[in-house]
Amino acid sequence: MKVRLFVAFLLFCSPCVVHYAVASDNQDQNKAVARRVFDEIFNQNKFQVADEIYAPNFLNHGVLREIDLKEDQAAARGWKLAFPDLKMTVVQEIAEGDLVSVLWTASGTNTGEGNGLPATGKKIQGRGITIWRFANGKIVEEWSEFDQLRIMRELGLIPASAK
Repeated sequence: MKVRLFVAFLLFCSPCVVHYAVASDNQDQNKAVARRVFDEIFNQNKFQVADEIYAPNFLNHGVLREIDLKEDQAAARGWKLAFPDLKMTVVQEIAEGDLVSVLWTASGTNTGEGNGLPATGKKIQGRGITIWRFANGKIVEEWSEFDQLRIMRELGLIPASAK
């Protein structure tokens, strides 16, 4: 009787364990892909890896409008032009299902022109949060937030509000 109960338990729980292991592996793989965005694209200027990391139908859900992969990567290049020494660091990653959330920091000196920013020579630091949705190991959707107003103020491009 005990053996039959144990076998029944194993048969019942095995799919759960296998599903958890597969989901956990996929989440770890997705987190590794997310780190590549920061490590390879931003920190190493390897923009060519975008085709390995992002799905062709990628969509970035911007604050004002949605943009495709071509425009998203043009914006990334623009940040590197404006901040040639840009360094981005992954602080924390959280994965659940097909989503990966990344808390990141960035620092750099605005010695170039890009994304409509003139060179100011000023150094900035900031942080942001990016959420990516994955399918088949590639990024298909993005939602990002970082304080662009603070960046503009630190660069001296927008005056600080009166107290």
